[in-house]
Amino acid sequence: MPQPCERIDKFRVAIRAFGPFETAIKREWAAFQEESGCRLELEAAQLDHHPLYVDLFEKEGLERGDWDVAFINTDWVAEARQSAALVDLAPMIEADPPEDYPDGWTPSLLRFQQFDRQTIGLPYHDGPECFIYRKDLFDNPAEQRAYEQQHGEPLTVPQTWDQFVRTARFFNRPQEGLFGTVFAAYPDGHNTVYDICLQLWTRGGELFDAEGTMQLDTPEMIEALTFCRAILNDTSAVHPKCRQFDSVKTGNAFAAGEVAMMINWFGFASMCETIDQSKVKGRVAVAPIPHAEGCRSASLNVYWMLSIASGSPHQEIAYQFIRYCMSRSNDRQRTLEGVIGCRKSTWNDEEVNSQIPFYGQMEHLHAHARELPRLANWVGLSKVVDQMVLKTINTDAPIESIVGEAEAGLQCGGGES
Repeated sequence: MPQPCERIDKFRVAIRAFGPFETAIKREWAAFQEESGCRLELEAAQLDHHPLYVDLFEKEGLERGDWDVAFINTDWVAEARQSAALVDLAPMIEADPPEDYPDGWTPSLLRFQQFDRQTIGLPYHDGPECFIYRKDLFDNPAEQRAYEQQHGEPLTVPQTWDQFVRTARFFNRPQEGLFGTVFAAYPDGHNTVYDICLQLWTRGGELFDAEGTMQLDTPEMIEALTFCRAILNDTSAVHPKCRQFDSVKTGNAFAAGEVAMMINWFGFASMCETIDQSKVKGRVAVAPIPHAEGCRSASLNVYWMLSIASGSPHQEIAYQFIRYCMSRSNDRQRTLEGVIGCRKSTWNDEEVNSQIPFYGQMEHLHAHARELPRLANWVGLSKVVDQMVLKTINTDAPIESIVGEAEAGLQCGGGES
């Protein structure tokens, strides 16, 4: 049982900006206070992905004690460990483990934040990338007839990227406020990286060679970038605000009924079934991500953890709070509010699967998802990839030249963090 706080003060949580995150943290803190008697006042700040990284790492907010608990992305764990910005939770977990720890989670949601005997976070929000679509559109007999008349083949969930483009163009109806697809092309340093990795993997390419060195100048990368340039500039297929959208805004656009299909995190499909503002509730489905002819689908596993700042003056309370958040009941409740729970019990929960009919696919999608490398300089490397993608979609420069320049930048140390 958490112990009562000994003084009145602020308890500061840095949240990745996303409505369901804020709702869940505030509800969980209120319930934690009631159970524990803690008198600290919650001060929760929502920050977009890049500003959150800047505040926590570049401005050293974790070490300065600006925060007690922070949302930490798995992309950042190696850097966080190298800079000793987060508290090692292992001794606390050993003394007072979360409910069902570790067997209540799949190993893939626990290993990324573990270094030798250290553990620097606990999983809060998960959900691999997948193909999300409006099943009411795909199942509509009139739409099916019209598509077959235009293309001479049935309207089905796209298996290949060529099918994806054809289907996006078919559903693109600006006059009706409906767009075929949407991409998160806002230059925040990570969405374009995730997208290009998926394009690369589904074309048989790899971002790193067998020796672990990043490789950009490959035929598969050029093919992937060529596709990205074409689709992002295809006004007959994509939402016109792609370059203003991060992943959250693309999810919001889909929930508002503006998009027929997209590649995005599973959490945004779930959100469409849980938030009051959703205009597509009951009309959403998920499927594997398309791939190039002769290649396989792929997905990406990136998740958010709750971690304790090394400079926090309330480290014991912080651990008791995040331990409380990890319970079966809290993981399940926040899933019903639009967060993606990480516990196996939530994935198999009857009410969750009743409210979110495709939730039962989570374990299958998760089992086949890949992970980005756990590197302390990953943020620096990803900046090189991000700039390469942005130059591709925003200019007419030859893609071979863009890739060559990016590769040269890596050789000159451009990927150092």
